[in-house]
Formats: sequence, structure tokens, C-alpha cells
Amino acid sequence: MSSVQAQMGWEAGGWLGTSNYFGDLNTSFRFNRLGLAGGLVGRYNFNTRICLKFSANYGSVSAYDSDSDNSFEQTRNLHFKSNIFDGTAQFEFNFLEYVHGSKDKFFTPYLFAGLSVFHFNPKAELDDEWIALQPLGTEGQFRGEEYSTVQGALAYGVGLKLDLSYEWSLNFEISSRRLFTDYLDDVSTVYPDMDDLESLRGEQAVLLSDRSVIGPNEIPIGQPGRQRGNSNVNDIYIFAGVSLVYYFGDIRCPYPSGRR
Repeated sequence: MSSVQAQMGWEAGGWLGTSNYFGDLNTSFRFNRLGLAGGLVGRYNFNTRICLKFSANYGSVSAYDSDSDNSFEQTRNLHFKSNIFDGTAQFEFNFLEYVHGSKDKFFTPYLFAGLSVFHFNPKAELDDEWIALQPLGTEGQFRGEEYSTVQGALAYGVGLKLDLSYEWSLNFEISSRRLFTDYLDDVSTVYPDMDDLESLRGEQAVLLSDRSVIGPNEIPIGQPGRQRGNSNVNDIYIFAGVSLVYYFGDIRCPYPSGRR
């Protein structure tokens, strides 16, 4: 029986690692606030090269303007945190032929691309309480026009598969999500008119919309229509982790490449 036929079948397992965010509150690609991440995976091997993987993932992300070296961002003084619940389907391409249990084809780097759907809920701290930002319309959204906390993303990245035995393998993976939204951090466009925001949402919304400190020129930056974020570039989050995966395929004999 060929190694291609021997390789067909399902794998399943779990992974642990870290998550990070890049966007309006982390424009310098800082890695100083890594969050805990993990999930469950299931993969179907079509042959030694092509696979389809499904995963259910969790990650926590956060960022603070106070960590930035940029003077505008320091003055803007915003922050957020969010839990992310992510479901992803991705196609994988193995650079090398990969056959479970083979003493010659037991590892391969791989590329993947797919689609994700995720839920997020950005929060900020005020008076020792973490408050959900989306319901407050902090950039002047009218009621009913707030961004959705369920969004989609493109998933892509690289990994390495390494056999431990015929049944068990380790996968090392770095996965990026390019989001279809710029509101993972609740920051995207401009400051609203604070009087209008207060009449529509209340004082708490105003306090969380503009947290700026007085800059060097002594002029507050939270003026109506002034830049708060950059809506031209959507946010990104990444997962990096190690998964332990079990292969459910039958042991095939004879096995051309040999079993370890």
C-alpha cells in the first residue's frame, strides 16, 4: 500500500501558547503584553502534502498607550483588553512529504491559509472596574450602529510537524489573523463631540472615549474630528503555540518507508 494512502485520515489534539495584538494601540509591534492562548484542533490528511484543519481557539490580548515610545500615543493614553474566541478552517501545504511513523518522512515545515470567525469584547478600566466599550459608542456611533463583536478574519501562517511515534506528533505553529474590523481595540477613527456623546451615552462614555493627558503644547487632543485611530489599517492578532496531536489512521502493512 502506498504511503499516500497510509497517510489519509484524521488527527485531533490540543495546543497551548501565547497571543498578541497589533493595531492602533500597538503600532510598534511590541510583545510586552503576551496573553495566554490555547485550543482544540482536528485535521484531515488528504495525502502526504495537503491537509484541512479545523480549530477552536481562545486567546487574551491587551495593549496600553503608556507602553508606547510615540508622544501622540502616550498623550492619547488609551488602553484595552479582550478575550478572543476563535473558530478557524485552514488548508495546509507540507513542504516535504509527511508520513506518520516513517523513519524518513517524519517531519515537515508547512504553510497554511484559511478563514476565521471570532468573538471579542474590548474593555477598559475605570475606577477599578473593567467596562465593556462597545455598548458605549466611544467614537460617536449612534445606538444600533455599534460595531459587531462577532467578526471574520483571514488566517495564515507557518508551522512545523514532528513525529513522536506513529500515533503522536508535535506541531509548532505561528498563526496570524488579519481582521475584517479595526475595532478589536475599540479605536479606529476620530474623537466625537463629547457633548453629543454625553447626551447619548452618559458621562462614563465620555471618560472612556477621551483619556488624553495634556501634551507638551498644552492643548488636549480629544477634540471633535481629531484623529483617535487609523481606520485605513485593520487590527491583527496572532497565536503562537505547540500542539500535541493524535493520528487515528490504521497501521498499514507493508509500510514502504518503515515504522519506527
